[in-house]
Amino acid sequence: MDDDALSTADLLRALGNEHRLTILEWLADPRSHFPEQRDGDLVDDGVCVGFITDKIGLSQPTVTNHLQCLAKVGIVNSKRIKNWAFYKLAPERLQQLEAALSKVAATASRIQKSP
Repeated sequence: MDDDALSTADLLRALGNEHRLTILEWLADPRSHFPEQRDGDLVDDGVCVGFITDKIGLSQPTVTNHLQCLAKVGIVNSKRIKNWAFYKLAPERLQQLEAALSKVAATASRIQKSP
């Protein structure tokens, strides 16, 4: 298996959880899903893990684990401000996944159309 396939597999595994997908949807448009923060801008700095924890209704260690899983594959970036961790979406990584899946879809389409 080449590095691209392994990377795509890692991304798909990270996305294979409904809570992580929900968090990603929220992080894609944080101003629509979270209140303004005292520390850090929702878009520029990311969303405080406390806000994500409150909204999703899971324990803070569980939410942190989900966010670390997404960070490990580069889907989100983290930043520390004071004593808090803030997370924001890394759209370029999702674009890489989109490109990999588009390549597979294009190949499958081309093969199905050939006589």
